[in-house]
Amino acid sequence: MIFKNARNIIENGLTPEIKKIRADILKIFNSSIEAVNPYNAVIKHIDKNKLVYDTQVFDLENFEKIYVVSFGKASIGMTQAFCDKLNVTKGIVITNQKDKKVNSDKIETIIGSHPIPNEKSIEGADKIIKLIENCTEKDLLIVLISGGGSALLAKPKINLFDLQKTTDLLLKSGANINEINTIRKHLSYVKGGQLIKNVKCQVISMIISDIIGDPLEFISSGPTYPDSTSYEDSLRIIKKYNLIDNVPTSTINTIKKGISGNIPETLKSDDPIFKNVSNFIIANNKLACIKAKEKAVELGYKTIYLTSAIDGEARDIGRFLVEKAKNYETNNKKTLFISGGETTVTIKGKGKGGRNQEMVLAVVENISDENIIFSSFASDGVDGMSDAAGAIADKYSLKRCKEKNILPDGYLNNNDSYNFFKKIGDLLITNSTGTNVMDIQIIVKFF
Repeated sequence: MIFKNARNIIENGLTPEIKKIRADILKIFNSSIEAVNPYNAVIKHIDKNKLVYDTQVFDLENFEKIYVVSFGKASIGMTQAFCDKLNVTKGIVITNQKDKKVNSDKIETIIGSHPIPNEKSIEGADKIIKLIENCTEKDLLIVLISGGGSALLAKPKINLFDLQKTTDLLLKSGANINEINTIRKHLSYVKGGQLIKNVKCQVISMIISDIIGDPLEFISSGPTYPDSTSYEDSLRIIKKYNLIDNVPTSTINTIKKGISGNIPETLKSDDPIFKNVSNFIIANNKLACIKAKEKAVELGYKTIYLTSAIDGEARDIGRFLVEKAKNYETNNKKTLFISGGETTVTIKGKGKGGRNQEMVLAVVENISDENIIFSSFASDGVDGMSDAAGAIADKYSLKRCKEKNILPDGYLNNNDSYNFFKKIGDLLITNSTGTNVMDIQIIVKFF
């Protein structure tokens, strides 16, 4: 069980039935994370000395040396799978897991920062670039990409402080991840296909998706995939979210230089470099949701998988999902709804939390008279700028918070979902899960 506080979460249910459902929800979340375990996601594509993806087979005996570069929240597990099964010549990993490293003397592990890049993110990128430059035409370059790679792999066209400020403003603006990564690409020397712009060998990228629809050009800002966006798009997004007067001058100047043609665009689909590059999705939110559904059915629930494309403002989506459950007509004693995706939060307050916690906080009053339990969970174990992965609420959550003289509206207005759920003991705590396929919501309606 990945949940560190499972017993407390279960015991906070005020009736035996609610305790049981809370326990089942944790089991279902746990099953979904096991399904997108990065080690297993890679291993299933290795058959002896071959890489197999659907009908495509790559015979690794055709290459003199195999180099591995990996970045993202799932980079440790993905890289370990390669090292356990294949003869890797050398590799570089950039991770945010401070207490873990790849068990191989062929791999250098670097601890970067997420969601805001740091000096180590740049150091790691420099080392990866140097390794790629050493690859010859007879070699193979494996690139292992997962969510969080945009921050962990950083080679900016502006100074680090300005990149950090720009990133922070974008994350708080309400912009979606595709919009944020459009700007990241145009402030970078490695994103938007540029990581492999000078590569001499064949490249295979294996990717764990953390974006709705699995768009290869936006996952970790598409370092090995052609980019369809432009500097003009970047400026439009900055204006859309009223950031033109807030982002550093260097950010605006770089984008304007790109618009005027004074600095190169990101790599486009007609670039011949991509003839030797293959990009494959090996795990995503849909897989996690399907496994969650299978577990829910096993536990006896009538189960409905809604979508893996949830997006929008977190509080609005939470209320929408609850209304959907309320209005669903069923004779089943227990009906469970599963959805996935990634919402956004427009920060207006000074509190602490994340999109999953805010989504649940927004429905505490809505479910106070309903036999409904609502939970939302970040698959990477880190929801926003907090140590929680999400939160859970049921019909008695409002009663419990009133007993402590706290009301949900004030905390919601201050974007302080973390402290609200900390006070009533309903945070989901896992620490880093070592993977990232966005978020999963579970709603149970019972009679």
